Amino acid sequence: MRAASEPSASFTAAQFPQTIGALADVLGCRGPETAGMDDRPILIYYDGSKETRTAIASAAVLFPGRRALILDIEPLAMVAETYAAVGSGAAGLEHDAADDALERATLGAGLASAAGLRAEARGIVDSPPWHGIVEVADEIGAAAIVLGSSGRGGPHERLGRRLPDQVAVRAGRPVLVVPGTEGQG
Repeated sequence: MRAASEPSASFTAAQFPQTIGALADVLGCRGPETAGMDDRPILIYYDGSKETRTAIASAAVLFPGRRALILDIEPLAMVAETYAAVGSGAAGLEHDAADDALERATLGAGLASAAGLRAEARGIVDSPPWHGIVEVADEIGAAAIVLGSSGRGGPHERLGRRLPDQVAVRAGRPVLVVPGTEGQG
């Protein structure tokens, strides 16, 4: 039992960013990557999978009302495979692939907006997918990247290197990996 004179260690969700900032100041670890974190958007990777829908829902709970860029990436390898199959008449395939990615991202942005985030969508073609995520996060100055624990990771996932792992080691910013819903009940 805690004595009446001991301070409480609990705080509200609204106090969390200030608490983390104060802790970073005390520990001397606040750097340019944490400056202005409250004003920057978050980047949420969305590919239409259940895991990335869960990531959007979790981000909305953890970062209510925040600006969010919902990003989908069509892997360049998919475009290259289609080029090889179709031949030289495939000049518009990369553009079509980017349109497909934007369409999925727009669906994700709709989910994010309905959940209370100020969301916009972007779809790109890039390979490997982690590269596109990190590049767009750098471009927009994302405060954090939110990913589902799995999803379409392309050939890297088949080789045992999961997309969240690839992003986390290269992002240079906080990466939140939201676990799937299996086993919850």
